[in-house]
Amino acid sequence: MNVFEYVRPTSVSEAVAAAGSESAAYLAGGTNLMDLMKAGVAQPARIVDISHLPELGRIETLPSGDMRIGALVSNADLARDAAFAAAAPAVAEALLSGASPQLRNAATVGGNLMQGTRCAYFYDPHSACNRRTPGAGCDARGGNTASHAVLGWSDSCIATNPSDLCVPLVALDAVVEIAGPNGTRETALAAFHNLPGETPAQHTALAAGEMITAVRLPAGAGRFAGHSRYLKVRERTSFAFALVSAAAALTLENGVIAEARLALGGVAARPWRVPAAEAVLTGSTPDGTLFRRAAEAALEGARPSGNNGYKIELAIRTATRALSLAASGTPAQMPAMPGSVFASTTINGDQHG
Repeated sequence: MNVFEYVRPTSVSEAVAAAGSESAAYLAGGTNLMDLMKAGVAQPARIVDISHLPELGRIETLPSGDMRIGALVSNADLARDAAFAAAAPAVAEALLSGASPQLRNAATVGGNLMQGTRCAYFYDPHSACNRRTPGAGCDARGGNTASHAVLGWSDSCIATNPSDLCVPLVALDAVVEIAGPNGTRETALAAFHNLPGETPAQHTALAAGEMITAVRLPAGAGRFAGHSRYLKVRERTSFAFALVSAAAALTLENGVIAEARLALGGVAARPWRVPAAEAVLTGSTPDGTLFRRAAEAALEGARPSGNNGYKIELAIRTATRALSLAASGTPAQMPAMPGSVFASTTINGDQHG
C-alpha cells in the first residue's frame, strides 16, 4: 500500500474541497477501496474520509413521494428498512443477495455504485489493463473470460459491473445526486456507468472531486411493488458476484401487462436496462412464451468476448425466470435465500427451485 495523506472533513463542502484532484479518493465503507489499495491497484495520494458525515446517512421520504437514500446508508440498513423494502422489494432482495452480512453492514449505497469491476486482470498489477492504466492493453482478451461481458464491450475492455443493487435501481429509474467543485447536479443512474469504448478508465460519470451524496428512487417505483423480483446466478449460493442477474418489475391490469421493467446484471460494464424487452411485454398477457421472447430481445446483439458464450443463453433463461417470478407476485416475506435461483417459489402451481 502506498503512503497517503488522510483528511477527515466535517461537511460535504469541506470534503469536496479536500478532494479536488484526481489523486484523491473518498473513503466511506472502504470494503472495495481497501482491497484495491492493498493490491496496489488504487494508489490515492489523499484519502478523504466521509464515513462520519451525518447528512449522508439518512433514508427519507421527500414531499414529492420520492425516497432519498443517503450515500452512507449501509446496504444492510437499506435492505431492512421496512418502508423502503415495501416500496422497492426487488432492491431489498438484490441487496440481501450480495456479499456477506458483515460486508453488507459496512458497505454503503454510494460505495456500491462506485465499486470496481471484479475482472481478475484488473486486480493483478502485473497484467495489462486499460481500465487501470490507459493505453496498457487488455490481457483479459484471450485469457479466461468466463465471467466477462457479452454486451456493450469494446476491444479496450471486456469487464463487467459487479453490482447487485444497481440492477433493480436502474430498472426503477433511480437518480444519483452528486456534489462537486462546481456545485450539485444529478444524473439518471442508467447514465452513471460508462461503457468502455476507448476510455475504460473513466468508468463513471463523476468528474474529479465529485462525490455521490444520495440516490433517489422516484415515487412511482412503488407501483411495481406487487410484481417485482431480483434473480442472481452465481458460482456458489452465497458471497459471490453474479455471473448474470435480472431484475423484473411489472404492473398488471385485468390480466394484461400494463407496464414492464427489465434490467440485467453481469453482462456489461453497466447495469443493462432493456427497453426493447419491456416493449415486447407491455400490453400482452403474461406467460412463459412471452417472457422467453422478451428475454431474447434483451440479449439481442450480445456476443461473446471470449469463452463466455454460455452467458447469453444463461442470461435469457435468468431473465425469463425473473419475469415469471415477478408475474406470480412479490412474496409477502423475503425468500430465505434472496435473489437465489435455489429459493423455492411456487409459480402457477409449478414448484421451481
